[in-house]
Amino acid sequence: MMKRLIPAALLLSSALAVPALAQGADQGLIDPAGEKVNQLIVYGDDPCPKSEGNTITVCARKEEEERFRIPKPLRDNPNAAVNQAWSQRVKAYETVGNFGTNSCSAVGAGGATGCLSKLIDKAYAEKRNSTDVQFGKLIEEERAKRLQTIDADAAAEQGRVEQIEKEYEARLKREREQAGEQATPPAPVQP
Repeated sequence: MMKRLIPAALLLSSALAVPALAQGADQGLIDPAGEKVNQLIVYGDDPCPKSEGNTITVCARKEEEERFRIPKPLRDNPNAAVNQAWSQRVKAYETVGNFGTNSCSAVGAGGATGCLSKLIDKAYAEKRNSTDVQFGKLIEEERAKRLQTIDADAAAEQGRVEQIEKEYEARLKREREQAGEQATPPAPVQP
C-alpha cells in the first residue's frame, strides 16, 4: 500500500509545483517598486545579460567549480549535532517543563498555538544567516545604480528642452520682424 501512496504523493506535489514555475517564467518577478526583475546565477566568467527597458537584471556570480554541484546549503545537514553550537544545544534545556498556551508543545491546553510563530522566526533567522545568494540586496544595488543616473539624465534632457525653446523663440522673433517689415508701407519718395 505504501508503494502506491508514495508515487501518488510525488505526482501530486509535482503537479502543484509546475503551474507555479510556469507562472514565474511567463510573468517574471515584479518587485514592490513595480519593476520587472530577472534574477540569474552565472558561473565563472559567463557574462551577465544587460538590463533592458524596465527590467532589472541582477546576476549572482559563483565559482566555475559550483556549476554542476548540489547547492552548498543542501550539501550538509545543518541540524546535525556536529553542526550545532554548544550554546544552542544548552538552550534546548531551557524549554524543559515549558507547556501551555504559546509553548508549541503537545502538553496542556493551547500548547500547539506557539508552533507557527516559532517556525516563522526560525525561517527568518535561517534566511538572514544564509550564506546563499541574496537577490534582494543585488536588486537594491542595481536600483541604486539606476537612480544615480536619473539626475544627470534629467539635467541633460532639461538642457535639450531649453535649447529647443530658445531656437523656437529666436525663429518666432525673426518671423515677426520679417512680417513687420512687410506690413509697414514704404516711405514716400521726395522729389
